[in-house]
Amino acid sequence: MGKANIRTTRRASSPASIDALPTLEQALTRSGAKRKILLGNGFSIAWQNDIFSYGSLYDRADFSRVSDEAKQAFDTLGTRDFEIVMRRLRDSASLLELYLPKATKTIAKLRADADGLRDLLVQTIADNHPARPSDVQRAQYAACREFLSNFEDIYTLNYDLLLYWTLMQDDASLAPVECDDGFRTDPDDLDAEWVTWDSAARSQSVHYLHGALHMYDAGADVQKYTWTRSGIALIDQIRAALAEHKFPLFVAEDTAENKAEKIAHSHCLSRAYRSLESIQKPLFTFGFGFGDADRHIRRAIAKSKVTDLWVGLYGNPAEPSNKATKAAANAIAVEREHFHPSNPLSVYCYDAGSVRVWG
Repeated sequence: MGKANIRTTRRASSPASIDALPTLEQALTRSGAKRKILLGNGFSIAWQNDIFSYGSLYDRADFSRVSDEAKQAFDTLGTRDFEIVMRRLRDSASLLELYLPKATKTIAKLRADADGLRDLLVQTIADNHPARPSDVQRAQYAACREFLSNFEDIYTLNYDLLLYWTLMQDDASLAPVECDDGFRTDPDDLDAEWVTWDSAARSQSVHYLHGALHMYDAGADVQKYTWTRSGIALIDQIRAALAEHKFPLFVAEDTAENKAEKIAHSHCLSRAYRSLESIQKPLFTFGFGFGDADRHIRRAIAKSKVTDLWVGLYGNPAEPSNKATKAAANAIAVEREHFHPSNPLSVYCYDAGSVRVWG
């Protein structure tokens, strides 16, 4: 295996800051006109950190919905990250099956607690989600649309409604953004209060890789709640469904393997994943750290024919979190050599702090 092509361009005009990264504008100029964007949780956190970060979700969660042990596991493990706790619970159950196979009740409880935390995460996001599109200011929508207008296709790992609300703004003065998410009116039910994902759609430009709060698996179809058809605010429809124990199409599994399995069982999500695998143009990331729980996303990029991967980093590139992100990007470039040895991946980093995604 050869060494991955990781580059962190330096600003010649700032010799005192030799590790400074290019701004988004500079990166866009270098990347060419045709680009894609992959949005991570940092996209939503940038709007309001005290709602969408894992720490804030923990603080707002109603842990009466789960066992005392499930809540105490966060302190025991020293984290507020739901995915980490769910993963440790499932790992513990697997080890107990090996070492103490007769401890069936404990094994079942560990797995039930992991499932309970997954459902609690969905409920907490819905309960604390901003209630109306008007909660986002017009200037914030304008800034976000301006940012997204730089890209042909949007891939998102977020569950919330911020991206959807942004794309649905019909103010002609806002920057134009391609926003076909593949959902269409069901020809067999023209009066339905929802729209249905069309597997035959070829113009889809918005891809929810992990599902979203307003998307539901209806068996043969994936449906999307809408305000225009029901007259009921989306978040109210979502909360009403959750009250009836109807959960959205929502990939909140604890490991990359479990997430990939959940995606594979949904035609809608697997189609989005295959679309990511098929990219042949430069790909930008924003608010995404390439963590272990998202190794399936790293694998999709490695299998694609993305020419240049532009990774957004916040703050000092030497910070441990940024070094980990660069190392993960390095691994993608190395893995690319296995899938497409004649089509190497060049990885660049840019200053995510230069992006005023919400103004």
